[in-house]
Amino acid sequence: MSETRRGRVRVEESAKRVRVYLGGELVADTGKPRLVWEVPYYPAYYIPVEDVKAELTPAGRVERSPSRGDGEVFDVKTARATAEGGALRYADSPFEELRELVRFDWNAMDEWLEEDEPVYVHPRDPYSRVDVLSSSRHVKVVLDGVTLADSTQPRILFETGLPPRYYLPLTDVRTDLLRPSDTQTRCPYKGTATYWSAEVNGKVYPDLVWTYRSPLPESQKVIGLACFYNERVDLHVDGELLERPKTPFS
Repeated sequence: MSETRRGRVRVEESAKRVRVYLGGELVADTGKPRLVWEVPYYPAYYIPVEDVKAELTPAGRVERSPSRGDGEVFDVKTARATAEGGALRYADSPFEELRELVRFDWNAMDEWLEEDEPVYVHPRDPYSRVDVLSSSRHVKVVLDGVTLADSTQPRILFETGLPPRYYLPLTDVRTDLLRPSDTQTRCPYKGTATYWSAEVNGKVYPDLVWTYRSPLPESQKVIGLACFYNERVDLHVDGELLERPKTPFS
């Protein structure tokens, strides 16, 4: 592993086999991907040049990074599809370990596999952990003076870097105040979440509550339970009003 304070970039080799697909064709297949922390929250995959199977065509532009240097932009071409600007290479990076690697834009590709399992949104961070624990804590959720949920059988999800999340049985939730939303989000640790908005005292609070109806194996214990954003409701745990946390979801 190499690490630097300049731009707070960290590079680490992963032991996972990683494959990337576009248009049903293999773009890259490597047993030595690099995890690169470009931002503090999660890493990106960089792939050794020799493990790239797709054609990379210069797009004629450069993206500059204060830490990684000048990145040449490439179009990614397979027999069936083209992802314009779908790859970057920092061939002259001040970090020698990046020079022979290619960074594929996650969303420009159709599918990413870690070993033989699809992974969504971004690579799983080896230093992030998700624990789901059954609890008998008394959890009450209040918004604008109205109780939205009251439960003594929560499942508490502890995820590195985030506040505890209290998943509650729907039978303990005022579902009459919830309105289905079209919003869906994906998490590489939990799967695909669907949302409800809440209507309280004539005001709609969008996408306030979510559930995982088919969570990934490591998060099966929250299946079908409802969770409210701690950041946007008054959350009482064992009679104590918790301070609303400051997170990217605030």
